[in-house]
Amino acid sequence: MNFNTLILRAEGEAEQIAVSPGTVGWIFTFAMAIIVGFLIFDMVRRIRKVRYRDEIQQEISEEQAAIEEAEELAKQRKQKN
Repeated sequence: MNFNTLILRAEGEAEQIAVSPGTVGWIFTFAMAIIVGFLIFDMVRRIRKVRYRDEIQQEISEEQAAIEEAEELAKQRKQKN
């Protein structure tokens, strides 16, 4: 409670004061909510892209390792025969 409120209460005018952000405040809050929504959507899209890229890279390296292992086994079989 500040000094002005005490004065207004003493005069009986405290009930007439309304605190509201008004139309401008509502529009600003709504715009911020939309902006945050777009940022979250974009962040999820980018994270998904990075995750898929990592999964594909891992599959490629596993396939390459399998090919190298098969080539190594083929060389060993040739040397035995």
